[in-house]
Amino acid sequence: MQLTHYNTNFNQRTFAITVVCNNVTNAPNIGSLFRICDAFGVEKLILCGTDIPFGRKMTKTSRATEKSVNFEIQESASKVISDLKSVGYHIISLEITNSSKPIHNFQFSKEKPLALVVGDENFGVSEDILKMSNAIIHIDMYGQNSSMNVVQATNIALYEMTKQLL
Repeated sequence: MQLTHYNTNFNQRTFAITVVCNNVTNAPNIGSLFRICDAFGVEKLILCGTDIPFGRKMTKTSRATEKSVNFEIQESASKVISDLKSVGYHIISLEITNSSKPIHNFQFSKEKPLALVVGDENFGVSEDILKMSNAIIHIDMYGQNSSMNVVQATNIALYEMTKQLL
């Protein structure tokens, strides 16, 4: 028998993970990010940018999780990262760079709260945030494309992070 969210035996849990979105502005992507932040027990979702859409397209994909996920909207991702870093967060950017480490080889800190930075749908995580990061990780890919959808990448990263933090 297939289980529904009414009869699963998952233990509710919150991890010391904050997801910081560096100018993610696609409404369905934002809705999906709410949904996965709920699914993975993320402590907070911070949406950064000047045009964050909250409307029917966002709520259709969020399936009401925007009502249960702790979130805030900030204009400057750089300021958010600087503030989080100043209070002891380990800043981890999800981006492919010439110095990024494969996520499957990366050890996430259990001693410090984590901030996972995900980037703009077209341009990724900004250069200034990459410079402020304690670590830059990427997901190995085996096809012709060198990037994946921000939501899919965040799913993979949160799965690996929570798996290690259990």
